[in-house]
Amino acid sequence: MIAPKLITLENSIVNAMSELGDSHNAINMATGYTDFHCSPRLIDLVQKHISEGINEFAPPYGVTSLRERVSEKIENLYGHRYNPETEITITAGATQAIFTIVTALIREGDEVVIFEPAYDSYVPAIEINGGKPVFVPLKGNDFRIDWEEVQKLITANTRMIIINSPHNPTGMVFSELDMLRLQKIINGTRITVLSDEIFEHIVFNGDSHQSVALYPKLAERSVIISSFGETYHVSGWQIGYCAGPADVMHELRKVQRVMMQSVSSPFQWALSEFLEYKEEYLQLAEFYKEKRDRFNELMATTRFKPIVSHGTFFQLFSYDNISDESDKDFAIRLVKEAGVTTVPISAFYHEKSKKHLLRFNFARTDENLEEVAKRLGQF
Repeated sequence: MIAPKLITLENSIVNAMSELGDSHNAINMATGYTDFHCSPRLIDLVQKHISEGINEFAPPYGVTSLRERVSEKIENLYGHRYNPETEITITAGATQAIFTIVTALIREGDEVVIFEPAYDSYVPAIEINGGKPVFVPLKGNDFRIDWEEVQKLITANTRMIIINSPHNPTGMVFSELDMLRLQKIINGTRITVLSDEIFEHIVFNGDSHQSVALYPKLAERSVIISSFGETYHVSGWQIGYCAGPADVMHELRKVQRVMMQSVSSPFQWALSEFLEYKEEYLQLAEFYKEKRDRFNELMATTRFKPIVSHGTFFQLFSYDNISDESDKDFAIRLVKEAGVTTVPISAFYHEKSKKHLLRFNFARTDENLEEVAKRLGQF
């Protein structure tokens, strides 16, 4: 008889909804990938390095040239320099990075503050390492943080606060005031901030991305996670990185070394060259803003009501005007009757949510966005 370590962990609702959608030939607006191609230039670089024989193990913490390019990029964008030798590690995607950081830093009984709704890989990483998640709900229709509530939940056992901006699934982005309040809370504590910044280049409405790297006192107590997959439309490559203080990175690398030999060599070399083309990520916000605006324009012909997305390629829509069903039941019916797959927001809460909200991924071709709106307009 096997005693499960993750008693509460079930099949991801995103995966379950996608499987249901596939069985009904629905348009998938649920999963976190894009349905358009990455840059041909990046593909050419990968093919070049494969042809040149770059097919063996890379260094366990990442190809030096890629770590150097990441360091330069962060310094150019946010003004903080991370030593590529000791403060940057290449990972097999952002989710692996999350698990590695939590495993390296969290012990039995340690508390980790999480803002809900939240990406569904945070809690399992905490619980499998004996930690205790402490949940803080985001407030209002704009999903803001009540920092007074956060302060009250900090105890002698608090070891980590996980932040995610731009935020999945709500599209909320942190303000400068948010960062200053966070900085004040961790001052004089043993708390490490895990800053999930995988959507750093997808910020709208005149906002700017508030990286922890912009704040020296935060940077010295934080680990940044980012991902090339979300930036370059190559989520299947599973390549990301961590940037943080050398002592934290030292512990992280211990864990990573026993989890894997290395991240894909030709992809790393290709990305190290591709990072020279800054326009590929600097133009990303405008590209997705056009997608978001187009999708909202199309959805205006339906009874679904948008919640403003300030970042990411996700958009929440309310179905209050359509049904009183739970979000999960409504999402299932939407697949079966309209042929559109979404994610109920309750998938991102540890307890049942009564919000009538669904998450749509608008990183889709214009043809798919138009067809989704057409189907929902008839629903």
